[in-house]
Amino acid sequence: MMSGVILFFSSLFMGLVSAQSASSRLVTISQGPVRGYRIPNANIFAFYNIPYASVTERFKAPSAPPTWTQPFEAVDRGIICPQFEVGLYDLTKKTMQEDCLVVNVFVPDTDEDNLPVLVSVHGGAFQIGFGNSQSFLNLSEKNKVITVNFNYRLGILGFLCLGTKSAPGNAGLKDQVALLRWVKTNIAKFGGNPNDVTISGCSAGSASIDLLTTSTAAKGLFNRAIMDSGAGVGAFAVPVDPLGNAKITARDFNVAEYENINVLEEFYRNAPVKTLTSRSFMGNRHTSVDFSPCVERETGEEIILSDAPFNSLSSGGGQSYPMIYGFADMEGIMRLPSFFRWVDEMNQDLSPFLPGDLYFESEEQKRQVAQKVKEFYFGEEPVSLATASSYVDYFTDVMFAFPMLKAVKLRNENGNPIIYLYEYSFVDNDFKIPYFNLSGADHCTQTMAVRDEDESNITAEYRKIKAIMREIWGNFIKTGNPVSETSSLPPWPIANAERSPHMSIGQVVELKDSLLESRIRFWDEIYSQYYRIPAPPNVPGSSGQHGISYFVFICILLISGYFNFYV
Repeated sequence: MMSGVILFFSSLFMGLVSAQSASSRLVTISQGPVRGYRIPNANIFAFYNIPYASVTERFKAPSAPPTWTQPFEAVDRGIICPQFEVGLYDLTKKTMQEDCLVVNVFVPDTDEDNLPVLVSVHGGAFQIGFGNSQSFLNLSEKNKVITVNFNYRLGILGFLCLGTKSAPGNAGLKDQVALLRWVKTNIAKFGGNPNDVTISGCSAGSASIDLLTTSTAAKGLFNRAIMDSGAGVGAFAVPVDPLGNAKITARDFNVAEYENINVLEEFYRNAPVKTLTSRSFMGNRHTSVDFSPCVERETGEEIILSDAPFNSLSSGGGQSYPMIYGFADMEGIMRLPSFFRWVDEMNQDLSPFLPGDLYFESEEQKRQVAQKVKEFYFGEEPVSLATASSYVDYFTDVMFAFPMLKAVKLRNENGNPIIYLYEYSFVDNDFKIPYFNLSGADHCTQTMAVRDEDESNITAEYRKIKAIMREIWGNFIKTGNPVSETSSLPPWPIANAERSPHMSIGQVVELKDSLLESRIRFWDEIYSQYYRIPAPPNVPGSSGQHGISYFVFICILLISGYFNFYV
């Protein structure tokens, strides 16, 4: 009798233990034990909000993350980095804090190890967004891929670039490098292969990846890259004059001596977070972003971008591994909300809308080039509802298509030929943009086709294209080739320096030759004459923090007996 009771309670206990182990998973990483939980209705364990680094100083590289001895409960605490609230995300249940560097890891329920890893870098013009604003659970579960997303600092807090020791620039990119180092160190504990990491992103996420491929700091931290709708050589990725942007912004915040570098440092170091996130730095006419990655000065700190992306790629400095470059056919749709506000201005003078990385010797020269651009896109017609498609084409090209295709050309000519190129044009047949009667694929819709979303009411056609995009990503993440030998998709050769061939992904998926050939040739000509390569901030003699002063330099020379030689 007693043995039967013992057996009953033993079985009950083992059942409870089994149920608990099935609903959670404990791993021990370099910081301590971490407990994640199964996502309801999915064979995925989620580990949310693990600190991968710490923000201890504004504008500086992150420091080491915290450690612990008791299990860290990896549940979603809604931590995001401070940002301007533009209404794209529901932030009511989010917690904004400066120390916001957390990572989310999603692990398929499998006993296998050495799984491929996908690290996703969120977009948002370097100003908005957060890691868990996008997920790839479907991709993870079907392909047995560990997926990772994370926060990085944004806006002024992430990309103020004064070129000084206290604000050298690229804090947000340094966060991204810190995350990749964390993955390299810890992902094996989750069952992932640290030497089989693909990194993906759209918009600013894509531009970030493009920049990291040229950085020695990120060398060896990932093995493949998927870049959608964003390139490092674009005007919105790297500003020509980041110090000037910081001065103008300080002036707008009523800083009287905004030209003084010491005053600038003091203001930005001590300004409340609410002040620094009180305005948007997106939507400029010239397509640049005021606070984004910059070419850094030497300040004694680790440098992420030591040279302009154009120079790095031209000299063969970009790392060589399989890459996918892709964009949507009508990326410029994202500029339609400004159409009625800008249309009269564009008809009067298009020059303020030229990309911010072009330099002209005079306003007259700038107006002449602007007129040439206007004639190319609009002919003799005004900018109007009747020519709205040309308006979209213009912004598609200057913001995304031309920079990406320029990067493809530079990489092919200078040592990285493993590039798969595509254009995404799928839209449901009945889709029309109100007022404009336009139909086309908007900014980053190709990445949205891969991400998780409510699929209960989508059309059969969209369901099919989602399956195709997920197949492409899954194959590439696992093999470095987007189309397997057994796939029903057309074989996909790598692109050459002439941006050919490319995969056209629309209602029909087919291989085509050169992409936007006449439009890209037009911008090739303009950029060959007027491109201004971004340079580090110029702050000579501004502060004793920024290197040795001229006075100290002369004193050293006098003491050393070399003054006469140098003078």
